[in-house]
Amino acid sequence: MAEAGETVESLAEKVGVDPKTAARWLASGRIPHPRTRVAVAEVLRREPADLWPEPFRRRDLPWFRPWADLEQDATGIRSYQPLLVPGLLQTEGYARAVLSTGGLVPPSEVDLIVAGRIERQAVLRRDDPPQFVAVIDEVVLRRPVGDGSVMAGQLRHLAAAAEWEHVQVRVIPAESPWHTGLAGPFVLGRLPDGTELAYLDNQLRGQVVTDPVDVASLGRRWESVTGEALPRRRSIELIREVAETWT
Repeated sequence: MAEAGETVESLAEKVGVDPKTAARWLASGRIPHPRTRVAVAEVLRREPADLWPEPFRRRDLPWFRPWADLEQDATGIRSYQPLLVPGLLQTEGYARAVLSTGGLVPPSEVDLIVAGRIERQAVLRRDDPPQFVAVIDEVVLRRPVGDGSVMAGQLRHLAAAAEWEHVQVRVIPAESPWHTGLAGPFVLGRLPDGTELAYLDNQLRGQVVTDPVDVASLGRRWESVTGEALPRRRSIELIREVAETWT
């Protein structure tokens, strides 16, 4: 900043943020959103990786990176998962148990993916977190992943996160009939400019969906699955009840 002749105030004005936000990049080492990193680098005539090298030491899978970057920029994230706890809410033990099942993923790659997943979760703890809503089926709470202690820890963490003001976790009860969400998981994201995107996952890799027609179709499915889910408070109660069965 000194070499470029910039102050906190002038830099903040040029990239469109509050001076207090820019000051936190210096005082506490906070890392800006991807788009902001690029804007700051342009003002300071440096490469983003020179200013903030940590995000470029990527530990997630190459095909997942486009969504991981969009996730960090999102103002809202809505996730439907019929079989697993969403990645942004997984504990390390749960994530490791999921990825280690069947021995299909080499241990070194498991470590890589778990580390990247835990790092991504910082988006929910920053000063301006996205609004995150997760809808899961009750089977997610009851099917064992790892041992009982892994499940108990995961469900306690899930219930605690569901108490955060910007996070909702809603559960579709097991007695509910077949519903549209059971065709597969999906995630919807909203960017600061209002753009809506989606992410689909399968056995091999994930896909970012940008076509407005497809995103709108998934939006209708989201409305359908949320209509099947329990209210927020009752969902938290159910999560805590099931957590006790794993102890």
